[in-house]
Amino acid sequence: MAIDPASVDWHTARRASYQVRQTFRYEYPQPICDLSHRLIVIPPERFGDQRRLAHNVSVGLDGARLESRTDRFGNMIVDVFAPQVADVIEFVAEVSVERRAAQPNRLADGWLADGYLLQPSRLTEADDVILRAADDLVEAGEWGLPLADRINDWVYQSMTYRHGVTGVRTTAAEALALGAGVCQDYAHVMLAVCRACGLPSRYVSGHLLGQGGTHAWVEVVLPTRDGTGDAVAHAFDPTHASRGGLGYVTVAVGADYSDVAPTSGTYRSGSSGTLTASKRVTLMDLE
Repeated sequence: MAIDPASVDWHTARRASYQVRQTFRYEYPQPICDLSHRLIVIPPERFGDQRRLAHNVSVGLDGARLESRTDRFGNMIVDVFAPQVADVIEFVAEVSVERRAAQPNRLADGWLADGYLLQPSRLTEADDVILRAADDLVEAGEWGLPLADRINDWVYQSMTYRHGVTGVRTTAAEALALGAGVCQDYAHVMLAVCRACGLPSRYVSGHLLGQGGTHAWVEVVLPTRDGTGDAVAHAFDPTHASRGGLGYVTVAVGADYSDVAPTSGTYRSGSSGTLTASKRVTLMDLE
């Protein structure tokens, strides 16, 4: 039986399990050919304290072929191939996951040497405004987690959440100039500032409880202090000026949104299709 998340004291919760159902329905005005589609909708088997319990991806089309693989970031990719789609194709992903509190997302030795954590991507290139902000934030206090906290708060204060003013190709600099956007824009701005400050960081795609679209936040990757050379990924959500928590379900990580877009692909046709997407995350168990 589902649990009402509004009744939960998240400060005392130690374990939570969730059920995620996500649907993507594409409708086409005429038949399409040679569909090659990429879905990033299934979390890895383990991600920090998060464990995948069960998963399934179904395609509402006879003759479609599914293949699974892992990308360079450790994300699970489901590739779908179909020779022809008459008018509609629907992808449904169902996942059960469990999370446990107070278990840091520890990364093995070598993650800090991965260049993508520090180098700007196409969507997170810093302009002069971002570089000046980075300088000011560095000078304002300690490096590491205190700096990440300052950046998280600064992005939240600098942006207004607004649909329809940005798109999947909007850069961090463009979103900041607008002063508005959605969660992916907040994440891109924070990534641009973090990387300009020398803080290794990555884009996270996942879910919050309830209905709606996917959510985006940031992980700042910092070395541990135990001499192992390992690192810990610390979650920050600039859209809500928070540090993440047990109510977040991670699906994938990358340099920016383009690495982890939930649904993307190509096909041959003389016209484009229409996408209708839905998602529900249900809290199923809690301790």
